[in-house]
Amino acid sequence: MANNFSLPGLELDATNKAIVEQLQEDGRRSYAAIGKAVGLSEAATRQRVQRLVEAGAMQIVAVTDPLQMGFARQAMIGIDTTGLIPEIADAIAELPEVNYCVVTAGRYDVLAEVVAEDDQDLLRIITTIRGVDGVTDTDTLVYLSLRYQSYNWGTR
Repeated sequence: MANNFSLPGLELDATNKAIVEQLQEDGRRSYAAIGKAVGLSEAATRQRVQRLVEAGAMQIVAVTDPLQMGFARQAMIGIDTTGLIPEIADAIAELPEVNYCVVTAGRYDVLAEVVAEDDQDLLRIITTIRGVDGVTDTDTLVYLSLRYQSYNWGTR
């Protein structure tokens, strides 16, 4: 079937995609409201959401403003490495301060987004990342002002 993506034990059919899109618009939307929008019962919607979460196709989380949560600094850290990049990225991703970590095909081998309480905390985090085996250099881009952020890119 076209435009369907399968995960082990889960098919992302048109109905599952519609559920994901409903939750991207409002993560607090009730199962009854989602079910009405996609043509399912509340119970069937609840089961599908549970399967989507269990399969790792989506997460339902509260997205916070780090400044309002007591974090004065956010930064994206570009990381150069030597060695096995995926293993190094996995080690960086395990650091509790890292909330986003990707292997890239650009200027840096790895990008890691972090939040810090203040400049001293950011320095501690950078030092920790530089101490990961295989990290050869870092370039820290401090966020001055978050202008836009969205998680509703839909489904394919």
